[in-house]
Amino acid sequence: MNGGTAHEAVPGAVHEAVPGGGREHAVWTRARLEPCAPPLDLLTARFDRHRYAPHYHEEFTVGVCVGGSEVIDYRGGRLDVGPGTIVVLAPGEVHTGGPGHHQGGYAYRAMYPAPHLLAEGIVTAPHFGDPVLHDPELAAALRTAHTELSAHAADPLETESRLPWLLTALARRHGTARLLCDTIPGADHIARAVRDRLADELLAPPSLAELAAPLGLSRYQLLRAFRTSTGMPPYAWLAQHRVTRARALLEAGLRPAETASMVGFADQAHLTRWFRRVLGVTPAAYRTSVQSSRNSVQDGGRTTP
Repeated sequence: MNGGTAHEAVPGAVHEAVPGGGREHAVWTRARLEPCAPPLDLLTARFDRHRYAPHYHEEFTVGVCVGGSEVIDYRGGRLDVGPGTIVVLAPGEVHTGGPGHHQGGYAYRAMYPAPHLLAEGIVTAPHFGDPVLHDPELAAALRTAHTELSAHAADPLETESRLPWLLTALARRHGTARLLCDTIPGADHIARAVRDRLADELLAPPSLAELAAPLGLSRYQLLRAFRTSTGMPPYAWLAQHRVTRARALLEAGLRPAETASMVGFADQAHLTRWFRRVLGVTPAAYRTSVQSSRNSVQDGGRTTP
């Protein structure tokens, strides 16, 4: 769960040949979690033989091993990391990294969040006594979020909602800090206010911070209240609201590409992803189906002279 210091991260891929014909592969990308705030660096890496020199990061390192095994020297000991394992390394802590005892090298996805991104649901600073964590559900969620953010597949509201929520869950589940109270009074009122604003600003929705500030809440509190009331985060509600609006436009005969921009999706691919998640079919297939049904009804209503 390494890589040069996070400040050296540059979008793009780096491929290096290594002795024996293997290949080293690392890709740095960046995600914007907060308006006017530094980006979050994301690293996707697959190494056969590469060993990191002792180094440290100014941010937390949160990584998920996705293949092979890695050995990390950390805090005077040695960490053995295998697939599905989450590793959390504290800011300023010197560590190394290299292939483990098994053949095949190691592969991982890592992110480098500032401490405050792990602290929104806790009272004191996040601290992890055990850097190697076994939490399959959270590991899968972190890996999925990392994959989609690395591919720039999420919109700003989704990005701002998703990773801080997962990082807060990481600190609350596995850290030693005192937790904030989970009960947010007036959750239904909060959710209704957020839904109304998102529906009104469909094409250019406010950020999570902009939604939370007028309600006197932190981002975490707003997410907790909204999830308590609706069972989903704001970005998921917004996407489903957009899908509902898109259905009406498709039924009216508009094509998916023009429909996407009219309801606030980034492009047709973005519309298609959410359409399939919500309805199980693509927008094009839905449009064809409703048009065919309409024609069938019209044909069936004709009388023979």
